[in-house]
Amino acid sequence: MQSHFFRIAVLGGDGIGPEVTASALEVLDAVGGRLTGVTLVFNEFPAGAGEYLRSGNPLPAATMEACRSADATLLGAMGLPGVRWPGGTEISPQLDLREELDLFAGVRPIHLYNAAHTPLKGYQESGIDLVIFRENTEGLFATRKNAWARDAEEVSDRLVVTRHGAGRIVRAAFQEARRRRKFVTLVDKANVLPSMAFFRMVFDEVAAGFPDVGAERTYVDAAALYLVQKPDRFDVMVMENLFGDILSDLAAGVTGGMGMAPSADLGEKHAVFQPAHGSAPDIAGKGIANPIAAILSAAMMLEWLPGAETTRGAHMIRRAVQQVCASPAHRTADLGGALTTRQMTDRILEAL
Repeated sequence: MQSHFFRIAVLGGDGIGPEVTASALEVLDAVGGRLTGVTLVFNEFPAGAGEYLRSGNPLPAATMEACRSADATLLGAMGLPGVRWPGGTEISPQLDLREELDLFAGVRPIHLYNAAHTPLKGYQESGIDLVIFRENTEGLFATRKNAWARDAEEVSDRLVVTRHGAGRIVRAAFQEARRRRKFVTLVDKANVLPSMAFFRMVFDEVAAGFPDVGAERTYVDAAALYLVQKPDRFDVMVMENLFGDILSDLAAGVTGGMGMAPSADLGEKHAVFQPAHGSAPDIAGKGIANPIAAILSAAMMLEWLPGAETTRGAHMIRRAVQQVCASPAHRTADLGGALTTRQMTDRILEAL
């Protein structure tokens, strides 16, 4: 069997980021020891709002180069509400990573592991199972670094949709749908915004090349309604950057919250894997953060790395999470339970 050696850059970041990352690394270490011909080497690097306060740079050049040269990057969480650029926006080096490494596809799986986790009525395990494809490099985030004057009478942001950017995220969504239930939903605001009408035109052009995959088009306000009323209608959803940012949090809420929401930022050559939640400084250091999103992000990383053994490792992690979540007693505070980060991690390690 072919041997695979993978170098993983680890960025714990801020708040609960280092705590949940430590749990993910424990699980990866346990799984990696059972994979034939696979070696995972982890190297940690500084990044985040804390690093900005320490050195003046939230994403040091050495960290950026480490992520560029690594086979994958595992990230905890970055940013603190009180640490901001002079222009007023938060320190967000994870956005710089997406742009610098051209990680155009923000992939956000939404899966219900236990009916007790959802605030919705009538849904059983696996009754909610969808994935959001968020365009990561343009949209309304395209001009986020523009400066503005404190005495300005008007400040504007520009929503950018390019044929190249829209085309590649839509193609990625259709390719994923072929591996799932073969249905893609475009989420836009094409009834009002010309940029969204253009996005829809590109979507239609790409959809024509996937005759075996069903397609629908839904306005973003309606999509928000349907995610609450009937989330099981969705398979793969694709959308602009800001819409994806908002709806992925809403979708996570119907499966238990951000502690259950993994994510991946994927490009042609590079990939970053992180829980979709933020740094949660209000609970940092208390040992109560839910590590499942970080652990499931690690599973996504294994699945992305080449080789049948890494894919097997990803399945092992997901089965362990499924087994642990099957018990109503296995809940952290965000799910209404009392397990600590340490205890939840131990349950998953035992299930492995």
